[in-house]
Amino acid sequence: MIARRWRGWIATERTQEYVAYLDKTGLTEYAETPGNLGAYCLTRDLDDGRTEIVTLSLWESMDAVRRFAGDDVERAVYYPEDDDFLVGEREQTVEHFEVPWSHRGG
Repeated sequence: MIARRWRGWIATERTQEYVAYLDKTGLTEYAETPGNLGAYCLTRDLDDGRTEIVTLSLWESMDAVRRFAGDDVERAVYYPEDDDFLVGEREQTVEHFEVPWSHRGG
């Protein structure tokens, strides 16, 4: 299993609006891509009026990641309205981690 992590920053007062937008764009596209095993959106308010957004998506393999991201799997995927939400410097790459095991509570 592969975990893919992306992060960005938005104005804190727009957190709920951005999370809803992210649900309609990236998170939905993750879910519709064969080989996606799930995704999480994490938020963390910072002390400077920004909120850090992290998406963590889980994939069967790097081939599944390619179905979502294209051949340049390290390149971040952005959507048209991201320009309206994201503040500060935009990360152009994402990180991938191998997940040797997982535990699902229940």
